[in-house]
Parts: sequence; structure tokens; C-alpha cells
Amino acid sequence: MPDTLFCTVPAGADLPRCDARIAALYHHWLALRPAADSLPGRAHLNPMRIPRLLPWLWLADVQRDPLRFKYRLVGTAHVDAMQSDPTGRWYDDAHPRFRQSSAYALFQAAAERAEISFYRGPPVYVIDANYKTIERLILPMARDGKTVDMLLGITVLDPQAPSE
Repeated sequence: MPDTLFCTVPAGADLPRCDARIAALYHHWLALRPAADSLPGRAHLNPMRIPRLLPWLWLADVQRDPLRFKYRLVGTAHVDAMQSDPTGRWYDDAHPRFRQSSAYALFQAAAERAEISFYRGPPVYVIDANYKTIERLILPMARDGKTVDMLLGITVLDPQAPSE
């Protein structure tokens, strides 16, 4: 299993070594930005342009005061691994220890500071026990180009597993 890695990445900088699906979403997100100093919004994202990534994608709405995250869309790979569909649920309801988890700080950095967050390591939430490693990329999105109101993410489950 690879070492655990948490990091933030400035927009346009290289990602750490990662799964090709994560790199593909990152480059797609970069291309969606209306300008180099602004964030894309939900209106810029057409999931049908990235169909091969859909099983691993998720979208989360950002609520402020207090800061909370709500599942808007959850890819089928996650629904299968969790054996439930959390679409429409608050993260802290779906995952009661979310605020205490290492994932929360990365969600917070993306929402509050528009930082791109990357994680590689063991799953933070309870999912199928066969998944020993995940890679997650969190990308901020903003309807007005500045104030993050949604997170676009991709979580690749067990990226180091041999192909079947």
C-alpha cells in the first residue's frame, strides 16, 4: 500500500503521481475555468463530456454558517462500495465522524479557500472492506467564479489493485 498523502495544489500546478482518472478530471476542470483567476461553476460542467469518469465522480453542495456539505451526485462505484446511495444527504449525517475525520480538513480547504485537495491512503469512511486504498481529488466550483458553492470530486477506490 502506498504511503498516505494529503496535499493542496495551486490551480495549474502538477498533481502528485496519481491515477489517470484523477489527472483527467483535473485537466478537464482546468479547461472549464472561464479565466485563469476564476473558478468554474456547475453551469460549466457537462458530465456527458467525461462519461468514462462518471462512476467515480461526486458533487457536493457547500452550505455556510455552519459549514456543511451535502451529497448532490454520487457515482455508481461509490454507491456500490457503500451499498447505499447517499445522494441528498448531509455528509455528517451519512458519515457521523466526518467532522473529526482527516477528510473534513480537505473539504474545508476547498470550500473556504478554494484550494484543490488531494488525498491518497486508506478509506476514511466505511466502505467495502476489499478497498484498501483510495485516491481523492476535491475541486472547488463557484457560480460567481469566486465564492465556492459546490465541490466536484473524484474518488478512485483501490487504485493500486491489479486489473481483473
